[in-house]
Amino acid sequence: MRSFHFHGGRIVKTGIAILLTAIICEWFNWPPVFAVITAIVTIEPTVSDSIKKGLIRFPASAIGSAFAVFFITLFGNSPITYALAAVATILVCYRLNLHAGLLVATLTAVAMVEVIHSNYLFAFFIRLGTTTIGLLVSTVVNMLVFPPNYRRDIVDNIQRISERAGTILERTFRTILYDAHTNRRDELETTKQLTKEIRKTETLIHFQRNESKLYPWVRGKEKELQMAEKQLLFLHHLEYHLGALLHIPEQHISWTSAERDRIMHAVKELADDLKHSIDYNPKKHETQLQNVTNLFWDGNKEITMREDRHPSQFPPEFVVLYELITIYNLVDQFYEPSSVKLTPDAEDKK
Repeated sequence: MRSFHFHGGRIVKTGIAILLTAIICEWFNWPPVFAVITAIVTIEPTVSDSIKKGLIRFPASAIGSAFAVFFITLFGNSPITYALAAVATILVCYRLNLHAGLLVATLTAVAMVEVIHSNYLFAFFIRLGTTTIGLLVSTVVNMLVFPPNYRRDIVDNIQRISERAGTILERTFRTILYDAHTNRRDELETTKQLTKEIRKTETLIHFQRNESKLYPWVRGKEKELQMAEKQLLFLHHLEYHLGALLHIPEQHISWTSAERDRIMHAVKELADDLKHSIDYNPKKHETQLQNVTNLFWDGNKEITMREDRHPSQFPPEFVVLYELITIYNLVDQFYEPSSVKLTPDAEDKK
């Protein structure tokens, strides 16, 4: 069964964790508010993160509870107690590198000031108990209810990035070849979005790999995750070269109409490869690459035959074709036939 979407799944799990935490606390006749606060902040994108941060949040909450009890004993329920409990908790947690527990510890310290009026030591241990309940319940819920599975999101993101890159590539070359004076701001903005999507997908791969210690099926997919990382690396390089094309100064290009159409045809074929991975044809790709390469070397011969035999700057035709050949090679590596692709399993499609 396919897991819930990233955000929706966490919302449902948070609600379940809050409900179960409150029920357990009510059963022990303990105030559930502190446990609920802990449960809310402990639902992490991955189970391993919930466990790791839970081990930090427990001692941090204990520190917050201890300071709350200490300052209530000295000053009672007064404004100075709130301030001192919060500041002391933050300072000590920061000093002990308990950064992941700062928020819940400070909230616990401040909230305890309002509800503790007697039996301070007993109240302290109750707070430890409620914190433990919140941590355990939220971790178990995160593990068992819609367990984190980002494989489908990774597949979809890589496909979407590839399609968007193909669209940008085609639009960029159309501008360079036929309308060099068009504002390229939209293409530059789209390229920035491409970078954000790549970073987001890298984060999802990191999340998925973190689950390998808890779920055997994730360990068995390590080769696919490595391939996804490799594909993202190629897409990142592709994004870089697209940016280089967009920053080529507006200059007169000496290509004839036939040469422009020839290049644009090669670009369309390349863009289609990126947009429709299932139709990728290595032989056709190689033929188009050879055509562009021939045009590149023919252009080099013309440059060396001119009077300015060694120009101080590369002409725009040289740069454009160089970038196109580089992108062709990147796409060829992206669709390496012998590689293991990250593809959705049958259960992901259900």
